[in-house]
Amino acid sequence: MLNSDQTEIDLPPTHSESKSVFSDCGRAGGVEDASGVGLCAQSRIAEPGEAVKKDLQHLSREERRRRRRATAKYRTAHATRERIRVEAFNMAFAELRKLLPTLPPDKKLSKIEILRLAICYISYLNHVLDV
Repeated sequence: MLNSDQTEIDLPPTHSESKSVFSDCGRAGGVEDASGVGLCAQSRIAEPGEAVKKDLQHLSREERRRRRRATAKYRTAHATRERIRVEAFNMAFAELRKLLPTLPPDKKLSKIEILRLAICYISYLNHVLDV
């Protein structure tokens, strides 16, 4: 609602208005600081990504790592890598299982049972070679 001394509603500047404010930045007579960057370039509105980068600069390396790992993109990539690793692990156990003699041959064994059976079978083969 307008006060008695207000004549119009205060709205934020539109894109075209903010562009006109900085329209003279590209001209040859612009003011530059010691770094050679024009003052207009320094006073421009920061991009959303720049604000995040500035926010992360003061954090420790470990904290930046934690925040990066908390993103959905990172979690998805990590889950994919983990799934591939587990599938390779299970395939290796399946290959080892095929090499071990058991009765019945198609008996389902746990991973620890496969490892223990492999140890016993290797010992047996060593014993056979020594005799």
